[in-house]
Amino acid sequence: MLAFGAPVAGLNYLDRPAAFGVAENALGQIALAQVTKPGKAPYFDLPGGAVDGDETEQEAVVREFGEETGLVVEAGLLIDTVSQLFLKSDGQPVRNFGGIYTVKVTGEKPALKVEDDHTLVWLDPRDAVVALRHDAHAWAVAAWMRRG
Repeated sequence: MLAFGAPVAGLNYLDRPAAFGVAENALGQIALAQVTKPGKAPYFDLPGGAVDGDETEQEAVVREFGEETGLVVEAGLLIDTVSQLFLKSDGQPVRNFGGIYTVKVTGEKPALKVEDDHTLVWLDPRDAVVALRHDAHAWAVAAWMRRG
């Protein structure tokens, strides 16, 4: 597993199984979630998030894509398994760990979108590598581009 992020001394990081996806549109752009939290600068993540209960990573990617973007997707091949240390918006130290997958967009279902602070944005993958908040996500997009 590739590990990203430097721990802050004195903090205990909560381990959180998570999965994310890289979805490409017909223009060669990839889907990102622009996250806007009150009093914070907006940031970009790959759509995805925590694996709930008995879900598989692939099921979590499909659910999270819907909740964050309103897109209906199918999880495809694993790009890689990564971990990322970070501080959540509320300051909680977390270590996300799990797979980043290629995903295929099969439709749109706006009713799936429940996360009002997330907005679907399509970016050129090279721009996404620079814009993404997490190094693990940027690395996965670069690996996805290199592998074709």
